[in-house]
Amino acid sequence: MQLISNDFSDGDYLALEHVLGEEFGFGCEGGNRSPQLQWSGAPEGTKSFALTCFDPDAPTGSGFWHWVVVNIPATISELPAGAGSENGPLPTGALQTRTDFGKPGYGGPCPPDGDHPHRYLFTVHAVSGMLGVDADSSAAVIGFQLHFNTLAKATLMGLYKH
Repeated sequence: MQLISNDFSDGDYLALEHVLGEEFGFGCEGGNRSPQLQWSGAPEGTKSFALTCFDPDAPTGSGFWHWVVVNIPATISELPAGAGSENGPLPTGALQTRTDFGKPGYGGPCPPDGDHPHRYLFTVHAVSGMLGVDADSSAAVIGFQLHFNTLAKATLMGLYKH
């Protein structure tokens, strides 16, 4: 599988429009707009897609989940910029679930001020079925289910330093 974006290339720094907004209270002042993402090469048997954004460098001991979208129909191969907002243009049937910010939806990068650049791993999963979860399901529960139901996946890494 392959995952690309019109908003950044693998290993690029993410633009301020994709950084966490000040309303979250973490000290960043970005636009909190999820980037455009497009994928291809899903294997036969794919019934849905899941998209996640994870920061393995967060100083939590367990990383930080910034975005989780599940049950994207198998006929879809792109999410437009801004799809992760509260009323974003998600495909019918797709579901955003709870992130480490405590609620569903995209939460952009905002590493601690002065910390090293953090990696933001946007990953698309080709899934063998639909996940039986709801909007309050944690990213850990989603990750557990994806571990056993992912047929293939692709990752695109963005960077950010505050």
